[in-house]
Formats: sequence, C-alpha cells, structure tokens
Amino acid sequence: MKFEVILHRSKALKMEEKRIFDILTTYLQKHPDQKIALAKKENGEWNKYSIQEYVETTNIISYALIKLGIQKDDKVAIISSNRPEWNIMDMAIQQVGAVTVPIYPTISKEDYRVVINNSEAKFVMVEGLCVLNKIEDIKNDIPSLKMIYTFVKRGDYPIWADLLKLGRENQDIEELERRKAAVKSTDCATILYTSGTTGTPKGVMLSHANILGQIENLRQTPSPTSTRALSFLPICHAYERTLTYLYQYLGMSVYYAESVATIANDMKEIHPTMMTCVPRLLEKIYLKVRQSGQNMKGLSKTIFYWAMNLAEKYTVDGRSWFYNQKLKLADKLVYSKIRNKLGADCFDIIVSGAASIQPNISAFFSAIKMPVYEGYGMTECSPVICTSSNVPHGREAGYVGPALPGVEVKIAENGEIICRGHNVMMGYYKQPELTAEVIDKDGWFHTGDLGSVNEYGNFKITGRMKNLFKTSLGKYINPDMIETKFTESGFFENVVVLGENEKFAAALIVPDFSFLKDWCAKHEIKFTTNEAIINLKDVKDRLTKEVQKINAFFGDTEKIKRFKFIADEWSTANGILTPTLKVKRSVILNKYKDVISRMYQGGD
Repeated sequence: MKFEVILHRSKALKMEEKRIFDILTTYLQKHPDQKIALAKKENGEWNKYSIQEYVETTNIISYALIKLGIQKDDKVAIISSNRPEWNIMDMAIQQVGAVTVPIYPTISKEDYRVVINNSEAKFVMVEGLCVLNKIEDIKNDIPSLKMIYTFVKRGDYPIWADLLKLGRENQDIEELERRKAAVKSTDCATILYTSGTTGTPKGVMLSHANILGQIENLRQTPSPTSTRALSFLPICHAYERTLTYLYQYLGMSVYYAESVATIANDMKEIHPTMMTCVPRLLEKIYLKVRQSGQNMKGLSKTIFYWAMNLAEKYTVDGRSWFYNQKLKLADKLVYSKIRNKLGADCFDIIVSGAASIQPNISAFFSAIKMPVYEGYGMTECSPVICTSSNVPHGREAGYVGPALPGVEVKIAENGEIICRGHNVMMGYYKQPELTAEVIDKDGWFHTGDLGSVNEYGNFKITGRMKNLFKTSLGKYINPDMIETKFTESGFFENVVVLGENEKFAAALIVPDFSFLKDWCAKHEIKFTTNEAIINLKDVKDRLTKEVQKINAFFGDTEKIKRFKFIADEWSTANGILTPTLKVKRSVILNKYKDVISRMYQGGD
C-alpha cells in the first residue's frame, strides 16, 4: 500500500544573515557585552573568549590566511577536538571565501590520505600529536598540502600564536571586507566527510544557505531564556556544528567540556540550559539514577521508585489533572534532588539525536524537567530533517518530530524516508555519480532509513534499509529494532544482530561492564577482568536470563537463538563506533568472523 505524507514546502531564506560568518555581526550587535561567547575547560581552568575577543581574533586569523595566500574556494582543514579556536578558525576561513574541511581527529592514516587528497586542502590546522604524526607520514602523498599549523606547540611546526602574530602585522581591512562581500549564500561553506558505518569517505558540500536555513527554522525551538550551552559531541560532526552556530546566533555562551569523562562535573559547575547528546548518554544517566534507588531503605525506596515509574508515563500533551498533581509531589520529593545531584537544575532543552532513544527514557527526562527534544537527519541534509517542536503534539516520546519548516518529507512506497528542501546538500565533492544515486531528478534526497508517521505528522525511524536481511528460510529481520530493545537493558552496552542467509538470528553482545561491576558488588562476586567476569557461571547465567527476557518481546523468527558475550571495548578510538556511537557493522563482521562462524556451526 502506498502511504505518503508531505509537509512544509520549501521557502526562501528570510534571515538577514546570508553567510555563516554574518552570525558574528548579529551576535556582536545584539549582545555586545557577552563576556563568555566561547569557553573550554583545560587543566581545570576555563579558557574564555568574550564576543568582542571572538570577533577580533577571527578577523586577525583572516588577515593571516590572506597573507599566506589562501584564495576564494581554497580548502582549509581543521583536525582537532572541540575548542574555541576551532570556531575562530572556521569563521576566519569562511570570511576570506575559503572552504572549511572539518576532519575527525580519530580516523586512520589512510582515511586522512583520502580526505585531504580528495578535498585538495592547502592548509591543515592540527591539535594532537597523534594526528600530526599521521599527517607527517602521508604529507608527501598530498600534492595540494602546502602548510601545516598546530594549535599548540608540536615540534618545529608553526603554531596558533604564529598565525595571530602574522595577522596582527598584516591587517588588510579593505581586502578582508572585499573578500567577505564576494561570498554568496549559495557558495560552498564547508565540506564534511562522512562514510557512515561503511564505505569510503564522501565529501558532503554544504552551502552557507544550507546551514543558515537550519538556523532560521530551529531558532524558535530553544527557550528565549536559554543562555548557556554545554558541548561535548565532536564539533566536526554536522549535528554539533550546526547547533553551535545556533547557540551563537541566539547569543548564548558555549562551554566545551574538558572531556566526556568530565561532563558530570562540568554540568555542576556551569548549570547549562541546553545541550545536545546521543541517546546512549541519557540511557547511562537514567540507569545510574534508577540503580541508585537500590541503596535506599523502606519508605524512601518506595517513594523513589513510585516517582521513577510515574516519570516514565509522562506525556507532553494530554496529561490529566490528577497526574500533574502527582508529578508536582514527585518533583518535590525526588526529581529536584536528582536534578541538583546532576547539576541539571537549569535545563530548558536537551536535544537527542544520531539514534533513537527509548520512549520511557525520553519521558523520564522530560518529567524531571530536563526536556528531551528528539531530532533526525544526516550530514547530507545539513543535518536536520525532522525535529521535535513546541507546537501542539509536536513533541512525543519515541518520535523524532515533524518535518523541519521548509523541508518536504514523505514515506516512499518502499517505506524509505525521502526529503527535499533548503537542507539538501549541494552534492558530494567531485563525485557526481554518487550524488545522482541519492538525489533523484526531482530533488528528493533518499535517506536509506525506514520510517513511519503518526496522525500529527511526527515521524518515527524504524531502521536502515541496508541493515535489513533475509534468513535462509526467507524471513526478513530488522536488526535495528532488536538491537534497540536489547540496549534498553542496563546489562548491555552494544549489540549486533546477525543472520543473513542463516537459519536463525544470532547476536554479538557487549555487556555494560560499569553496570555489571555494580551488579557483581551487590551479589558479592569479585570483579577481576572483563574477559574473566563474563565467563563466570553466575554472571553468564544472569546475562543469559536477560537475553531470554528480551527475546520474549519478539516473534520466533526474530528471537536471538545463539549469542556470544564479548569482552572487548567497542569505541571510536578502535574504529568500531562512529563519532555518534553507531556500530560499524562491516568492521564487526570482519573482526569477529571466526566467532560468528563458530556460533552458526554450533561451537562456542
């Protein structure tokens, strides 16, 4: 049956800002006294830039780039973790008419070779020594690369301070203004390389208008009182980068966490009003909070779990008077204490993206006054396609919201989500054939995602088309749906479901070893190593019981018949997870091919 929904036809950009760097002009005009525009925690201290310093330093770096011979449409790469100088460099590059190429600091040497060669970058700005060593090994294979600078002292390479000195000594104000005036909204502002969970990196070209269209249609989502954003997801990813532009447009202070490990302490210190995250982080916080009730006694414990269960039933619309009264009581007795402990007493909004979040967890955070807004998109769409909104029925747990204004979205006959509008990329850099594969002749971008939509126009993502597989018995299985259910359990960190052309579904399962350590302590089991603990009979039996419990939610074809608990860490550092913490299935299939083979042959 054909089922189609089309929402929000495209519209022209109406903002006064026509180039991304115009955001700085707006920021300075509307918030000239902003003392903290950008800040980064380093060695326990906040390195801060006021809006005045931000604009001044950006111009100085622009002067330096002009002096170094960077021309319009030249490519300049940034390979660094989040820091204020990243934003400054990005804006400076765009002001001179060049193109920013953000690159992850965690990819392989071969990927650096491919990305820098494909983009034809002339200039690379590097932070870490590990990255610099990789660039040194391949620089002779990259004809376009003329200059390598580093943010901090790394060997004999010129550093950030040298760029500042060069810019101060060569302040060609007239030339900079000429360069800025020559940049059009339709010009390419950035090329972001993405390979997703498989494949060779592809350069996604996004124009100034692509990204500013996002800002125009997202600016009403945060509360007008939102003033402090905490950022820890990689700024080189389209999701976090676009949101940091939004923060700046709204005049907010952007605080970069020192590391993922310090997020909890950073929250307690700055009391953010907004942040973006991936579902796994919220899941970990939720599980830790819920588990904390185990140490309570008597009435306190009863009240705590009553409040937790009440929160998981929360809905944005349609709550009864009686439910709201219980919610007020629960907030006074339990939720306020949770917020204070987390340093989360000021949140107006938490944006969750990159993967689906369990509805009960989304409901929980919204109930305790840490409102979760879900979004959906991809780099090729600048990146937002759908997002929760403040309109009636515009925010619902388990749904990624309605289409972004100015974007048309529909469910194709095969169940695929497709879209067109101001958000669709210019194309893949120097790869017109690949561009034609994903953008059809009518301008529809084919996402490769499966989805559905409810009566209010809210979309739900149900899986990836390429992940669907058929067993040897001819039964189709959607592994994404099964994996999502498994990771609702506190016992499991990551799961990959297998079974293509096999008789049954199987799985590789990585336990959540932090959760497992607490479970072992509670049951007086000595925790030694990950490998040893998953082979202890009591632990293995408990994990197996959890698998069986989750299997009960599925039909016989979808049940996990065989599984293997994995002691290895799956991370971005070892190339198994993408920067947004999605599992690279192709890497898993290759790394564990012998384990998988034994599962299907009846061995261990």
